[in-house]
Amino acid sequence: MAQTFEITDPAALAYLEGKPDGQAQLKAEPADFRVDEVLGFTPSGSGEHLFIQLRKTNLSTTEVARLLSKQLRVPDRGIGYAGMKDRRAETTQWFSVVMDQAREAELEGLQQSGLEVLQCHRNSRKLKTGSHKANAFNIVLRGFSGSREEVELRLHRLQEAGVPNYFGQQRFGRELSNLKQLQRYVVEESDSVAQGRVKRGMLYSAARAWVFNHLLSRRLQMGNWNRYLEGDVLNLAGTQRSFVVDPGAWDDKLQGRLDELDIHITGILPGVQSDQDKYATRGEPADIETVVLEEFASLVAALCRWGLQADRRPLRFRVDDLRWGWQTEQELELAFTLPRGAYATSLLREVCQLTEASVFGE
Repeated sequence: MAQTFEITDPAALAYLEGKPDGQAQLKAEPADFRVDEVLGFTPSGSGEHLFIQLRKTNLSTTEVARLLSKQLRVPDRGIGYAGMKDRRAETTQWFSVVMDQAREAELEGLQQSGLEVLQCHRNSRKLKTGSHKANAFNIVLRGFSGSREEVELRLHRLQEAGVPNYFGQQRFGRELSNLKQLQRYVVEESDSVAQGRVKRGMLYSAARAWVFNHLLSRRLQMGNWNRYLEGDVLNLAGTQRSFVVDPGAWDDKLQGRLDELDIHITGILPGVQSDQDKYATRGEPADIETVVLEEFASLVAALCRWGLQADRRPLRFRVDDLRWGWQTEQELELAFTLPRGAYATSLLREVCQLTEASVFGE
């Protein structure tokens, strides 16, 4: 049997400015957490796929997808969406459905409690995961206790330096249930622990995210999470594009782009990695990654056994349009826009402490 890995408290991961003293309640009610998906492109206006923008409340993305499949009599594979959205929240999100134009009147059956059709457009292609551009948030934190000055200083710092790009606790399941299943998965070395493609995908994602978060934490502790080390792989902000810099070629122009959050340093999402991979770290960054990969050797070995290919993820993200205001002494309202793949809870953990129940909000 393979050795397992230790599950530690996610709150122990490093912070940009140390663990905040303030505390607040998130998602006291669904309206306290509002998210609007920014598609980033205009549907073509014709085609077999109907793009539907829905407003949902207290419904998960997968619940809505199942509802669409049932109500519109469309197979699961005919439903598309760009990303997962929180359940305990008010969110607007796009879905695509394969259906004839003559059947569009059936959408009226979706107008029910917690679900509202906002607009529809035809498109020639299905909506795929990760095809949206960003998510716009409006969040109210209630019952705040602590220093308002500290909170505002932290928010200014996040605007300036960017936000540590941790995977949110949602990725690991309620009470880290996905990680607990992974422990069995790794030890038993059997796919029987998780039946079904979706469930296995969730566990694979949790494994990669857990390793990545610990790599990011290590570089935060070392003070080089946003400082270029020769051999780092870089990311162009807001894209999936990576690039490397030739030895000795780092210059003031590149440093300026790093300072302005136009480019980011990346960390590894573990998996099978070819010796010919041009986006592999070298030198000191590679040594740092090796230490973390060895710490979670059982997880990395399992990911390779499952055939997942190694990838890269930025160590930070830029927060756009960040605004805040105190509604009362104990209520803070925040508005901001994040690129796809970035977690609002990763920003909020840098601002104040949130209980696990309020992070999940269910």
